[in-house]
Amino acid sequence: MSKALIVYGSTTGNTEATAKQIGEVLSQQGVEVTIQDVTRTQVADLGGDFDLTLLGSSTWGDADIEFQEDFAPFYDTLDQANLKGRKVALFGCGDSSYTHFCGAVNMLEEKMEELGAAVVNDPLRIDGDPGDAKSDIVDWAKEVASHA
Repeated sequence: MSKALIVYGSTTGNTEATAKQIGEVLSQQGVEVTIQDVTRTQVADLGGDFDLTLLGSSTWGDADIEFQEDFAPFYDTLDQANLKGRKVALFGCGDSSYTHFCGAVNMLEEKMEELGAAVVNDPLRIDGDPGDAKSDIVDWAKEVASHA
């Protein structure tokens, strides 16, 4: 059985809800899932015994791109992650009325390229309430599961 680690940073609960919904879909697809808040995760946890690592953060700020407050220090240490050649999927929540809609996801995607990670599909970007994007989340998670 494939194993996936989902790490998320959430302030309002939207990214956490998205992570849990993704986890449910992956489990239904036969993937063993571990979901962790970024505050309980060390960069060394990434990769490791997991076949797939999923990273999710909301985006804050209008003038500058800002990660969710708990995710920012984690991002700053990602250069220490052993993700070269490892399968990764990215997701995040944002508000399309802001200049940098889901900019944190874009920054994660760039960082994964720098680290040589294998991003398995296009990142998932949720505009607003993830409850309004359930079918998009399910479809995306099924596609991710096919790479686990």
